[in-house]
Amino acid sequence: MNSVNSELGNKNLSNCVRNSRSVGYSEYHPQWVTKYRFKTLGKESHFVGCESAIRSVAERHGILIKELGVMPDHVYVVAVLPPEMSVSTAIGLLKGGSSYEMFRKHPNFRMRYWKGHFWGRGYFYRSVSNITEDIVRRYVREDNTQRQRQLFN
Repeated sequence: MNSVNSELGNKNLSNCVRNSRSVGYSEYHPQWVTKYRFKTLGKESHFVGCESAIRSVAERHGILIKELGVMPDHVYVVAVLPPEMSVSTAIGLLKGGSSYEMFRKHPNFRMRYWKGHFWGRGYFYRSVSNITEDIVRRYVREDNTQRQRQLFN
C-alpha cells in the first residue's frame, strides 16, 4: 500500500456508515442566522430552548450532532447525516423543527417575527473530513497513474 493509500486507509473506515450498497461518512458544518440577524438567542432561556429544540429535531431524524454552538444571532453545528439525507434536507429539518419549537415555547416571538419565520432564508455549509483535499487529490492522481500503467503494459 502506498503512502497515500495508507493515509486514506482502513483506520478511517471504522467511522463510516454502512448499508447494503454504500460506505461513507457525511459530516457537515452548517451555519444559519436568525431572521434579520436579531440577537434573540442572547437571552439564556432562548439559548437553552434553541439548543434543546435543535438536538430534539436531530435525534428524531437520525442526525448526529457532534458539536452545537448557539450564538445570539446565529447557530453553528457539526453533524453527521444519514447516508440517504441531503444537506439541504437536513438543514431544512433542523431549521424548520427548531423554529416550530421556539414559537411553541415562546409565543411572544410572534410579535418580533410576525410572519412566523424565526430563521433567515439562507445557510452556509461545508463538508468536514479528517483528511485534506491534497491527500484525496494525490490519491486519485496516483491510483489513476497505477491503473494506466497496468492497462498499457
